Amino acid sequence: MAGDDTGCHILHADMDAFYASVEIRDRPELAGLPVIVGATGSRGVVLSASYEARVLGVRSAMPITRARRLCPQGIYVAPRHAVYAAVSAEVMAVFRSITPEVEPLSLDEAFLDVSGSIRRLGSPARIAGQIRAAIADQQGITCSVGVANCKFVAKLASARCKPDGLLIVPADRVLDFLHPLPVAALWGVGEQTGQVLARLGLRTVADIAHTPVAVLQRELGQAAGGHLSALAWGRDERPVIPGAVDKSIGAEETFPVDVDDPEVIRRELLRLSGRTARGLRAGGSVARTVVVKLRLANFTTITRSRTLPEPTDVARKIYDTACALYAAAGLDSRARLRLVGVRATGLLPASRAATQLAFGERQVSWRDAEQAVDRIAGRFGQDMVRPAALVKGAGQAAEHGPAGTIRPPGA
Repeated sequence: MAGDDTGCHILHADMDAFYASVEIRDRPELAGLPVIVGATGSRGVVLSASYEARVLGVRSAMPITRARRLCPQGIYVAPRHAVYAAVSAEVMAVFRSITPEVEPLSLDEAFLDVSGSIRRLGSPARIAGQIRAAIADQQGITCSVGVANCKFVAKLASARCKPDGLLIVPADRVLDFLHPLPVAALWGVGEQTGQVLARLGLRTVADIAHTPVAVLQRELGQAAGGHLSALAWGRDERPVIPGAVDKSIGAEETFPVDVDDPEVIRRELLRLSGRTARGLRAGGSVARTVVVKLRLANFTTITRSRTLPEPTDVARKIYDTACALYAAAGLDSRARLRLVGVRATGLLPASRAATQLAFGERQVSWRDAEQAVDRIAGRFGQDMVRPAALVKGAGQAAEHGPAGTIRPPGA
């Protein structure tokens, strides 16, 4: 279902066969094969299964012994929980780059309320497309996104466009989408409730919607009956409740093609350092630590960090540190990078660090210049003033630091 996404500000994003997809990403020879992730002992259960395994009947939470009977030709992989947690953290960072209104449900799915991002990023459908593209580019896995006017419908939509899909349920067609579905699609309908509904002859969501609430409450209880009736009419008033936000600010970029040129990489570090510094200043924060992320063409990720003598929100200081960390990574000259990132952590309110920031005349000069650029950007746009190294046709100037078209006083 597609169409008008007006008022559809709730997104449900769900990674496709998350654990299995990460394993296939890291071992490309597994692509197209029935991959099952789970503990391999006799009491183990399936944690994730590729879609090729699902076609053969393998499902999450199924005993491994049963999965082996259904799919003896499957590739059984022991789980790597630390890897999945790391990928999840980066996926959630993508979500939070879109909106702070992110409610994680598990490692691989979350609700997003994008009502505050529409003016900046475009329509909900466009934002959903940006999320899917960013995750594919940065993590090498796919996700499905449902777009609707409430959480319940958005979650149903993402489930029905898997894998690697996008489904919009227009606000004026919610009932067209819901009513043909089986009763099991409703939250709260498990095996026992399903048996009660079947006994009443209720098999579709439409059947429940057209059953008097009093009947549902008599059979299922006051709360459950009212709950199912409301869902059957597409009513779900629950807001997105944000989870804990990472105490860091940063930016990262996936190159259009893998890059092995240090000059290109340093220019990207320069650009990302500027974005990170602007984010710090906009949030009234300074950072103690700079982190650089380098992702190789084979998706191996290297991170390096350095704690600064004094907290900062100055792009030049962040960039100098990022370049030092890149050099310290000791990459082979032939190593090709897919992605680079710069992140500032150990945040403090800038007011608490004012004395430290004021120590040293040159630091103040750069900070004053960058704050002047912030004011210009706020009035005329971010691209009106930029480091000379990032001006098109400027050549390979990134190694000389973020000297912009405005020179700081006393520099």
